[in-house]
Amino acid sequence: MGRDNETPEERREGLRQKELNNPSSSIHGSILSDLVGGLGWKGTGILILVLILAVIIYAIFFR
Repeated sequence: MGRDNETPEERREGLRQKELNNPSSSIHGSILSDLVGGLGWKGTGILILVLILAVIIYAIFFR
């Protein structure tokens, strides 16, 4: 099929394939930035609270 005869679905699929072949720079970033970006602000807040609690519990029991 020529470029002019492509359906919108085929055009979307082509763009998706092109994006998979050329990943954005955020994929090559750190694991933490990917995690925080995927969680949103509420999930990030909960993650920070859990980490703080883990440090406190570690300090209390393994002094």
